[in-house]
Amino acid sequence: MRYAIHFTPSFSDPLTLAAASWLGRSVFSGESVEHPAVRGLGVQEIAFHTALPRRYGFHATLKAPFHLNGDCTEAGLLRELMRFAGTLEPLVLPRLVVGRIGNFFGLVPEAPCAGLDFVAAKIVQHFDGYRAPLSEAEIERRNPDGLSAAQFSNLHRWGHPYVMDEFRFHMTLTAPLLSRDFGRLETALSGYFAPLLCEPIEIANLALFVEKEPGAPFVVHSLHPMGRVAARRSA
Repeated sequence: MRYAIHFTPSFSDPLTLAAASWLGRSVFSGESVEHPAVRGLGVQEIAFHTALPRRYGFHATLKAPFHLNGDCTEAGLLRELMRFAGTLEPLVLPRLVVGRIGNFFGLVPEAPCAGLDFVAAKIVQHFDGYRAPLSEAEIERRNPDGLSAAQFSNLHRWGHPYVMDEFRFHMTLTAPLLSRDFGRLETALSGYFAPLLCEPIEIANLALFVEKEPGAPFVVHSLHPMGRVAARRSA
C-alpha cells in the first residue's frame, strides 16, 4: 500500500469531470470513463497518450507516493492530515492554462504562486516522518544520473526530486510525448479544457490518495478541507 497527498478538485467539479473523461478514469470511483470526442484526435490516440496519467488520476502532487514508515499507521496518517489541513487557509491560484512540462502536458498556473509553493514545502516536511525510506530500486527508478545536484539531494532527503525549490505545481494530462506530437496535443488540450479555465481555481482541500497494491490505479481515499473548522461552519 502506498499513500500520497495531492490536490484534486471535488468529485462534482466540472474540471474533475472533464479531466476524468480526458484521462479515461475517475480518480474518485476508480471506474473507467468514456473518452471525449476531440477534434484532431481519435479516441484510441487519446487512450494511448493518457495511459500513464490514467493510473495516477487527475491531481497535483504535494507529497509524492510513499510507503508508511514501520511504526506509522493509516489511521494515524489520516488523523494528522485532517488536523493539519485545518491549520491551512485555502489558496486561490491564478487561472490554469495548458502548459508543457518537459515532454508532457498538464495544467499549470498562469502565474507563479509563492503561497502555494510554501504550502507544498510545508507538507513535504511535515509528513516526511510518515514516509518509509526509499529502497535502492526505488531510487534507481528515478534515474538519479539524470538529476541535477539539487534534485538528487531532494530525492535522498525527501524521497522525491521535484520538491522545495524544484517544485512546480502541475496537473498531468499526458504521458511523455514525441516532439512531433506536441503541436497537435497542445491544440487539442487547449480547445477541450479552455471553457473550464476561465476563472481562478481555489485550492481548498488536501486529498489522500492510495495505491492498494503495486501497479494498481491510485484512487482518492478522502478529501480534507483546509481552514479552521469554525470558519468553515460559518461560511
